[in-house]
Amino acid sequence: MNTEEVATKLVEFCRKGEWMKAIDELYGKDIVSVEPRAMENMPAEMRGIDQVRGKTEWWEKNMEVHSAKVGGPFVARDTFVVQFDVDVTDKGSKKRMQMSEAGIYTVKDGKVSREEFLPLAQKKE
Repeated sequence: MNTEEVATKLVEFCRKGEWMKAIDELYGKDIVSVEPRAMENMPAEMRGIDQVRGKTEWWEKNMEVHSAKVGGPFVARDTFVVQFDVDVTDKGSKKRMQMSEAGIYTVKDGKVSREEFLPLAQKKE
């Protein structure tokens, strides 16, 4: 698959909430995934398909997703961007949150080889 095909398929999976299916079908085994910061016993950077699957399993187990809006993809060369706006509740703390972030993806040999997430900047008051 070319970059646009990978991007379009990833957006389709994410819109359906099929996060793990996206990883299984579209990610390379040496994927690098970078979050904005480390969280709950997880480093900000994960390497390899097994670590990325583990991060996704943690998300699915710990977050109740009320809604997810997926925008894009925006595609150029070997890169694409997807915007995520999610409304979730942390199952442990019962805290409800709205999050907005952009995922920047790199495609190599027809698979996602890198993903990095950038959160929307918070307004300072």
